[in-house]
Amino acid sequence: MLFGVIGAGQMGGGIAQVAAQSGFDVVVQDVRQEFLDRGRANIGKSLAKLHEKGRLAETPEVVLGRMRFTTALEDFAGCDLVVEAIVEQEAVKTELFRSLGCIVKPEGVLASNTSSIPITALATSSGRPERFIGMHFMNPVPLMGLVEVIRGYRTSDETARFVMDTAEQMGKTPLTCNDFPGFVSNRILMPMLNEAIQCVMEGVADKEAIDGIMRLGMNHPMGPLTLADFIGLDTCLSIMEVLHQGLGDDKYRPSPLLRKMVQAGLLGRKSGEGFYRYD
Repeated sequence: MLFGVIGAGQMGGGIAQVAAQSGFDVVVQDVRQEFLDRGRANIGKSLAKLHEKGRLAETPEVVLGRMRFTTALEDFAGCDLVVEAIVEQEAVKTELFRSLGCIVKPEGVLASNTSSIPITALATSSGRPERFIGMHFMNPVPLMGLVEVIRGYRTSDETARFVMDTAEQMGKTPLTCNDFPGFVSNRILMPMLNEAIQCVMEGVADKEAIDGIMRLGMNHPMGPLTLADFIGLDTCLSIMEVLHQGLGDDKYRPSPLLRKMVQAGLLGRKSGEGFYRYD
């Protein structure tokens, strides 16, 4: 199978890596060569770590040999499945899928790794809603076992079976949900992160205490503010805005502090500073 991935960043690179590890030939596209170079280097480092730990069946070089990096969308023409993993902005994704619908072979399946944007809307823009689906991987992709599979209003049973089978071939556990804002994962997770940010703003406790209480008291692997930094505060804000608009309930209103930090360019790990500083 020829597996396409759009976006060579943290999520796209992880998806491409796991697909190549699973034996698929992979095409990775991004808009600039420097993004592709950085993505390839990060994939190489990840594969090297897995190889050192004895968790990679082949050498990193063999896995990388199944991957091709390009800046041209036209290179997806022969793909059986293309997964989009770009910025969490509906207008940008819509324009991309409008183009892909004209490029990828008619029997090819298009999927979005979106964490909150309605799948049905994106499917309509592609011109092939029956062969469109949500395929939401968890971060970091090489380590996390879940793929949230979201059917659009017109997604066919054949498409759903194909994507579920593909996810299992990638060593993932696919679980299905319906097309509602935030799906399941982020409809539950993001309001918790947003509430933790609100607690900082209101002075309920300092950031270290909030994270520590949730880690030690609720057995979470990392505190909500650390997790928000890891995800990216801009991504958290985008998801909260989708929830607020799509569900029409003020309990999903983004915290003013979250909005202010994003405006200030404090995005978390990706910018070097969010609730914590990162070297």
